[in-house]
Amino acid sequence: MTSRWALITGASGGIGQAAAKKLAQEGCHVILHYHKNEQTAVQLAAELEETCHIQTHVVQADLAKMGGADELVSRVPVSPDILVLNSGKSHVGLVTDTEKDVLASMVQLHVTSPYELTQHLLPAMIQKKTGHIVAISSIWGETGASCEVLYSMVKGAQNAFIKGLAKELAPSGIRANAVSPGAVHTDMMKSFTQEDIEMLEEEIPLGRLASPEEIADVIWFLASKQSSYMTGQILSVNGGWYC
Repeated sequence: MTSRWALITGASGGIGQAAAKKLAQEGCHVILHYHKNEQTAVQLAAELEETCHIQTHVVQADLAKMGGADELVSRVPVSPDILVLNSGKSHVGLVTDTEKDVLASMVQLHVTSPYELTQHLLPAMIQKKTGHIVAISSIWGETGASCEVLYSMVKGAQNAFIKGLAKELAPSGIRANAVSPGAVHTDMMKSFTQEDIEMLEEEIPLGRLASPEEIADVIWFLASKQSSYMTGQILSVNGGWYC
């Protein structure tokens, strides 16, 4: 395990940090990507090196703009064995109110950049005949959501990407899966009031939101030998909110 490198995009966010910690605890060296939150990424790298005794590398790139994936790859020092496609942001708004630049940015961040990043990193995985790709999708990519049509669309595209990718890469020994979280205690929930959260929890059969660590456990499961016969799967982790 200690020879494996994992690249986590959006590693300064809630799920990204939890995923980096989990992978490091399991012995992986980690490449931590961030867009704006350099301080968090650098602090996380130092913490993981000290507590998990692994190597880290911190890279910056804006994956919401054209060329962002190229910039990221140019700064990655090694070919990762595990790719966690976690970068993302939500968008709330009516279809009729959505500006073209917002549409382009969301598609670039969630669809084009993950595709291009995977495209860049695949040759090394194919050569080694092994690799693990895990995308972080969303419940809305499966069910769709009013006032979040754009976010639902790009997450649905991620699910289709993973399904097709899995079939194409299986003969090369590379697995591709996705985690589809429901509501998670991260900054994406910061616009919710306590009353909003309580109402949301009432809709979830398990009666609470997920922690980032619970999502990270599933990410590790999909990147480990424990899921060696799974590929092309979208694992729903939503407390029974959608079954």
